[in-house]
Amino acid sequence: MQIFVTGGAGFIGSAYVRALLQDEYAGMTGASVTVLDLLSYSGNRDNLPLSDSRLRFIQGDISDFDLLRDLLPGHDAVVHFAAESHVDRSISGALPFVTTNVLGTQILLDAARAAGVGRFVHVSTDEVYGSIAEGSWTETWPLAPNSPYAASKAGSDLLALAAHRTHGMDVVVTRCSNNYGPHQFPEKVIPLFVTNLLDGEPVPLYGDGGNIRDWLHVADHCRGIQLVLEKGRSGEVYHIGGGTELSNRELTERLLEACGAGWDMVRPVADRKGHDRRYSLDISKISNELGYTPRITLDAGLAATVAWYRDNRAWWEPLKARAGL
Repeated sequence: MQIFVTGGAGFIGSAYVRALLQDEYAGMTGASVTVLDLLSYSGNRDNLPLSDSRLRFIQGDISDFDLLRDLLPGHDAVVHFAAESHVDRSISGALPFVTTNVLGTQILLDAARAAGVGRFVHVSTDEVYGSIAEGSWTETWPLAPNSPYAASKAGSDLLALAAHRTHGMDVVVTRCSNNYGPHQFPEKVIPLFVTNLLDGEPVPLYGDGGNIRDWLHVADHCRGIQLVLEKGRSGEVYHIGGGTELSNRELTERLLEACGAGWDMVRPVADRKGHDRRYSLDISKISNELGYTPRITLDAGLAATVAWYRDNRAWWEPLKARAGL
C-alpha cells in the first residue's frame, strides 16, 4: 500500500504517519507513505522519522496542481490533513484559510481524480456545525459554521462530498472533536497552557471559561481515521470523538494541577469573537459500523501530554520564540 498524506508534518498528520510507519494498524503493515507539507509556521520536519526508508517527504503546496500530477500516480489512497486550522488567526485574516482549505482541497481532489487514486479521506472538524446548547450532532446535522476557519472547512467538506456525488470518487469525510497530545503547535490551548506553566508564566482564559469542548487524544483520532480509510462507506461522514466534555475552566483546573500551579496563574482575557459555546459529537455511527471507541482516558492522556512537553523543551521552546507566544 502507498498512502499519500497531506499536512503530514503537522500535529495530527505526523501522528498518523508515525503510527503507520510503526505498523500500529494491522491492515497497513509495511505501507509506504508520501508526505506533502508546505512547512508553514506549524509544520515541522522534526515531527517525522525522515530516515525511515518507507517515508518520502516533499515540501510543497496542495494548491500546486503540476506537483500533485507528478506525485500522486501510484498511490492507493489520499489522507488529507493539510489545513489552516487556528480560529484566532482566521479571525485576524480569513484569506489564507479560504485559499488553503477551500481552493487547495478542490485542486487536490481534481489531481487525485486525474491520477486515478482510490480512496480519499478528508479530515475535518466538529466546528463546521457551529454551536449546540444540548445533545450531540449526528452526521446529518446541517452545517452552520461561525468562524472563518470553520466556514472554510465546511466548504471543503462539501467539495469533497460533491466529488463523490458528481464524479463517483471514493471520498469519505471525518469530523473530529478537539485534539490534544504530543507535537501540537503551542498556540493551541493545551500546549500553550502547559508550556506557559512549565515556564512559570500565566495562562490566558477566554471570557468566563464556560465554553465546552469534547477532548480527543490524537492517537485515538488517528486510529479512527484508519478505520474509516479501511472500512468506511464511500460518500459518508463519520464523527470521531473522545467522549469527555469539559468547560475551558475545568480543563484549566486540570492543567494547573498537572503542572503544580495555582489559580493565581490564570489571567482572564476578553472572549474570542463569535466564540462557539459548546461542541458535542454523536459517535454512534463510527462505533456501530466500524467498532471505534476512544481508548485513552483524558486523565491518562493529559498526564502523558504534560510529561511529553516537560521532557521536550528543545522541540517547543524555539517554536514559541519564533511565534512570539
